[in-house]
Amino acid sequence: MKNKLVYPELSYKITGILFEVHNELGRYLNEKQYGDSLESKLKENNISYEREKIVPIAFNGENKGRNKIDFSIEDKIVLEIKTKRVVTKEDYYQVRRYLKVQQKKLGLIVNFREKVLTPKRVLNPEVKNW
Repeated sequence: MKNKLVYPELSYKITGILFEVHNELGRYLNEKQYGDSLESKLKENNISYEREKIVPIAFNGENKGRNKIDFSIEDKIVLEIKTKRVVTKEDYYQVRRYLKVQQKKLGLIVNFREKVLTPKRVLNPEVKNW
């Protein structure tokens, strides 16, 4: 079980789409533009998704809608789009937090600013069944 890949077919499909978007649009657009292209390609590939899914409130006093997942794909994978020089630990912790509150096993972080696209997989060890 340890070496088993989480959602291999779906994650490979998504990764392929991410590479298509990167190859077509290049490195210097904003997150919304990459999101629009990605959304179009998810539709073309009949992959269900929810864009800018609102994360439930984490504590009393937090404003509703403060945190949004860029894409929740097939109600299985959390996808966060970045367009910055370097993906940071904070980005990783953001995805971990989203995985935890959504009770999802797999998250992907993709930084379209990179010369060579390298999506990062983030696992939620608290979710056992998938």
